[in-house]
Amino acid sequence: MTGHDTRAPVIGLDLGGTKIAAALVGADGAVLARHTRPTPAAGGSQAVLDALAEAAHAVRAPHAGAVGVAAAGVIDPVTGTVTSATDTIRGWAGTALAAGLADRTGLPVACDNDVRAAALTELADLGEDGTLIYAAVGTGVGGAFAAGGRMLRGVGGVAGHLGHLPSPEADGLPCTCGATGHLEAIAAGPAITAHYARLGGEPADRLQAVAARAALGDPHAVAAITLGARATGRVLGGLANALGPHRVVVAGGVPSIGALYQDALRDAFATELMAPLRALRPTPPRGGADAAVLGAAALTRTLPLHHPHTTGAPR
Repeated sequence: MTGHDTRAPVIGLDLGGTKIAAALVGADGAVLARHTRPTPAAGGSQAVLDALAEAAHAVRAPHAGAVGVAAAGVIDPVTGTVTSATDTIRGWAGTALAAGLADRTGLPVACDNDVRAAALTELADLGEDGTLIYAAVGTGVGGAFAAGGRMLRGVGGVAGHLGHLPSPEADGLPCTCGATGHLEAIAAGPAITAHYARLGGEPADRLQAVAARAALGDPHAVAAITLGARATGRVLGGLANALGPHRVVVAGGVPSIGALYQDALRDAFATELMAPLRALRPTPPRGGADAAVLGAAALTRTLPLHHPHTTGAPR
């Protein structure tokens, strides 16, 4: 687990349930090349590792020094394994992520949870005492916490999974983790879409269709979106009271559906806050669309590197 030449560009990979994003990132943080491809989630862990390696190859330069992976699931960066995961990617729990990708690329690999990696881009200007709450609301609900300027990882890399905090709005609803009543069961994109159908809305295959109907005044669509937003805002407000953060960031595809969602989340968040925090408001991520791949690339400088076990040309 030795280091690499920090002057060399590195490859940042962002693995989500539906898409893999790859970037070649220079030592100065500039993105030199980009590539995206679908995640073969139904194909299982080995197919996903193969796709990650192919994405890395698509942006690779001859002198690339390492690969950083920001991945869905509970990731232990010390062992380089996926310690826990939902069934979004078949057979993902237990995958030797770092070793498998290092052997496929021939490069050393650092890995961490995708939301934690993206949150790294928010820490630079918070100072040594910076405290951060970072939420990512999309296909699932993920999160990351930093205190004293350092990202919290917890036992087995589990810290930050705020989608699995209890939520009164989700009472009785099954969560992807196997429990019931968790925030993700009412606030993730598919959960909002499912709740729209439970309220009596016409079947919709994606959240964007529900958002379009809400914009036209569909009361079931409005109710489903605002309930998911309020549930998220309440959880974040409670966490803010517990942690006293300097910044709260809300990222992901769900907040991008527009003002109806964002206003409901912001109002619910503000209602929960204790008096010393009443000026605090959630903000969008500063890193923009490249936050996850830039954070992934940064992992190669801050986390253990796992080296290939095989010799010869990478696949």
